[in-house]
Amino acid sequence: MRSFALVGALVAGVGLAGPAGTAAAAEDSAVKPAVVGATPAVAWGTCSSDTLAGVPADQIKFYSCARYRVPIDHDDASLGTIDIALLKRAARTPDKRVGSLFLNPGGPGGSGLTMPIGGQYYFQPPVLDRFDLIGFDPRGVGESNPLRCFTTQEDADEVFGSMIGVPLSRAEISGTLAGYRDYGRFCRNNAGALLDHMSTKDVVRDLDTLRAAVGDQKLTYVGFSYGTLIGSTYTSMFPKQSRAIVIDGNVDPALRTSDGVEYDRERAQGFEISLDGFLKRCDQVGAKCAFSDGNPRAKFDELREYLRKQPITLPGADPLDISGFTGGVSSALYSPARFTSLAQDLQALYTAIHPAGAQAQTLQAAQLKVITAGKQGLADENPDSPYTSDDSYFAVNCSDKPFRIRQEQVPEIAAKWERESRTFGRYQAFADTAACPVWPAKRPDAYRGPWRAKTDVPVVVVGNYYDPATQYRFAQRMAAELGNTRLLSVDAFGHCILGDALGVDKAVADYLTDLKVPANGQVFQPNVQPFDTP
Repeated sequence: MRSFALVGALVAGVGLAGPAGTAAAAEDSAVKPAVVGATPAVAWGTCSSDTLAGVPADQIKFYSCARYRVPIDHDDASLGTIDIALLKRAARTPDKRVGSLFLNPGGPGGSGLTMPIGGQYYFQPPVLDRFDLIGFDPRGVGESNPLRCFTTQEDADEVFGSMIGVPLSRAEISGTLAGYRDYGRFCRNNAGALLDHMSTKDVVRDLDTLRAAVGDQKLTYVGFSYGTLIGSTYTSMFPKQSRAIVIDGNVDPALRTSDGVEYDRERAQGFEISLDGFLKRCDQVGAKCAFSDGNPRAKFDELREYLRKQPITLPGADPLDISGFTGGVSSALYSPARFTSLAQDLQALYTAIHPAGAQAQTLQAAQLKVITAGKQGLADENPDSPYTSDDSYFAVNCSDKPFRIRQEQVPEIAAKWERESRTFGRYQAFADTAACPVWPAKRPDAYRGPWRAKTDVPVVVVGNYYDPATQYRFAQRMAAELGNTRLLSVDAFGHCILGDALGVDKAVADYLTDLKVPANGQVFQPNVQPFDTP
């Protein structure tokens, strides 16, 4: 489980905040932490059978669930309240319990409710023994008052169906931009008051309330991907309430919250770095990688340019166009375990456009394994069927990331990014960069710094060299911007690493349980490199 981003939503130099950041700092200095004892306690109860599906019968006793009420606006009670859904996995040795460990999987918009159920994947036994693991769905997500822009699935299909991941023609570009404008209108009409209160600052104030509500004087937290922005925002707003914070797969908080356009440009570059590393690794391992024959880089570029002109149809499969190809490759780069299948898919596609070579190996009528054509919408079999997804991804990103451009500038930006990031530049430009300039949230109360806060214990920052979604340079910047940190680097592919690098896992376990701070500057290896047998 490495892909924490919301792929279904077009997934998806540091400029520190200036005067606006200074004003935000002055405002946030008045924010008081929730106080243990003054905050009503969480009332834990039994979990539904659906929530605990797959949990062995003898383990169910460790789990409990709750809903906890928080204000929509922590500064204005008149807007009403929402309920945050929580799940707890109790410490296995309660007599040695340290406290609670809150978890977030990223996204934004990722459901973290059931993360404790898979806790043994991410954490060493001492962590499971000594902490109550607590998963929660952030506001507007999953079971926590999901923010919904549509009332019917048919409306959502029509809007999302007009959006193309890699639009090339004038009609595709104008249709995609119009789709985002329609999306914004639906959100303004249907999402309610919560739409204007979906920033990470709002999530962090919820988290501090939950920290107090479970009886902890200080927060212990592990966040992945976007969850690193939650962690860094928390330590910046509530440094003295931060006990031990681990952030894995890091964003650049200063850049993300001060210049959304530049952040997205550099995000596209991160995917390019990861792709180039994958292709070089494929070349190095030879026959272990199905795409290694010849020059993998040249073959990939040929495939991409072919797909920009026409789709490829394999026997027994749907046509694959440039949008499906780019989305499929970007998704596969999140998880090194998928690299073998990605290489096989690429070779199958390459063989399909070289029919002379296909004579030596008959094409099999088989679906691609990790690159799929996909369909934009769902069959309209049940008119007026309810919309059951949520729209938290853009609600959070467009609250946190300022875009000081007009939407009509996006085609020019996409063309520029495409020249420097040939595979992913246009794809990234037509995601947040196209959506947020027309997003309808009014004056979101986002935290934009300062980031350098003095926590009692250094924050542990973990970064992979070839992380596609949050490039390694972001982890370096996170460590520098927070100041009081320890950077643990991993010579690894994929997005996030906890659970897949034993050295990191042990260092994190010692840090969480006993506040043993790891040495700075360590470089770790993953348990398995791509194409190697586990």
